[in-house]
Amino acid sequence: MSTDLFTPITLGNLEFPNRIAVAPMCQYSAEDGSATDWHLQHWMNLAMSGAGMVTVEMTDVERRGRITHGCLGLYSDDNEAAAKRTLDAARRVAHPGAKFGVQLAHAGRKAANRRPWEGGNALGPEDTWPIVSASPIAFAEGWQVPHQLDEAGMQRLVSLFAESARRAIRVGFDFIELHSAHGYLLHQFLSPLSNKRTDKWGGSLENRMRFPLAVAHAVREAAPELMIGARMSVTDWVDGGFTVEEAVEVARAYKEAGLSYICCSSGGNSPLQNIPTGPGYQVHLATAVREGAGIATRAVGMIDDPRQADSIIREDKADMVAIARALIADPRWPWRAAATLGHEFHPAPQLQRGEPFMRHWTQKA
Repeated sequence: MSTDLFTPITLGNLEFPNRIAVAPMCQYSAEDGSATDWHLQHWMNLAMSGAGMVTVEMTDVERRGRITHGCLGLYSDDNEAAAKRTLDAARRVAHPGAKFGVQLAHAGRKAANRRPWEGGNALGPEDTWPIVSASPIAFAEGWQVPHQLDEAGMQRLVSLFAESARRAIRVGFDFIELHSAHGYLLHQFLSPLSNKRTDKWGGSLENRMRFPLAVAHAVREAAPELMIGARMSVTDWVDGGFTVEEAVEVARAYKEAGLSYICCSSGGNSPLQNIPTGPGYQVHLATAVREGAGIATRAVGMIDDPRQADSIIREDKADMVAIARALIADPRWPWRAAATLGHEFHPAPQLQRGEPFMRHWTQKA
C-alpha cells in the first residue's frame, strides 16, 4: 500500500493517526504568558479538526522572551496551570489518536514588540523590556538593540528551556518542538546574519550551532519520556545568511541529540529576505533536509489543496504536512482532505451531521 496523507506515522515513541499536522500559530492573546478562554476554544477547535499532530503556538521559556505582551509562556506556575486546564479540555474532545505538543521558544532580539494588529513594531519605552541575542545587532531599523548574551546568560537560558520542558510534562503534552526558526533566539545563533561573535559561540557552523544544541540536549535530558522535534528556518533567503547545506548539518546534529523530526520553514531573520512565496514554496527544503540528514520532516508553507498535500507524502518529499492558515480559514480542513481524496473519515458523533455537506461542498469545488 502506498503511503499517503492518511497513513499513520511513528515519530520517536509516538504514533500519529495521519500525516496532517497543525503548525504553531501565535494568538497573542495570553495574560502574562497564561492561556485564556481564547486558547480554550482555539485548542479545542484544533483538537476536533481531525489533524493527527497538534502543535500549539510559540511558548516562551521566560517573560522577556515573549514577542509581545500577549504571547504564551511556560515560565510560571500560573502558566502551567492554565495550559493544563486548556489541554485537558482539548483532549476530551480530540480526534481519536491525536497528539499534542508545545513549541518552546525565546524571541531573543525579536522580543518586546506590539501585537501584529497593533502595528507589530517595537514597543515604546514605557512598555518595553531589555532583550538579548547572540550579538548586539537590532533586527531592523527602529528596533531595540539587544544585549549580547554572555556564558552565564546562555547557561541560564539552557536551564530555563529545561525547566519549561519539565512543566510541559506536568501539563500533559505528548511532545516538545524547539523553535529554531523565524529569526528567534536559536535561529539568531545559527545565522551569520545575527551571530557575529568571535568566541566559541560564533564564526564556524560548529560554533554557531553550539548553543541550540546545548538547549536540545538539556530538553532531551529534562523530558526523556517525550518525543522532541524542532522547527528550523532552512534558509535565510539572504546572501551570506544561513543556508540549506548548513541546515542539513544542524538537522544531523539535532538527530544525534535525540530529536525525531524537523519542521522545515524558512526566513524571518532579516528584513532583506527575498522569499518566492506560493503554495508549497518550502517543500523542497523539507526534501533536502530529509534526504541529507536522514530525519523525518514536516513540510509547511501555504499548503491548502489536499491533492498537493497528498502528493508531498506520496512522492516522499516529506513525512508530514503542516497546515496553519488554511486551518484558520477552514477549521475542518482534514474533513475536506478526506472527502477530496476518497478516504473514510469519522468525526465526533456530535459533528457527524455536517459530513455530507462537507462532501457535497468538496464535489462542487
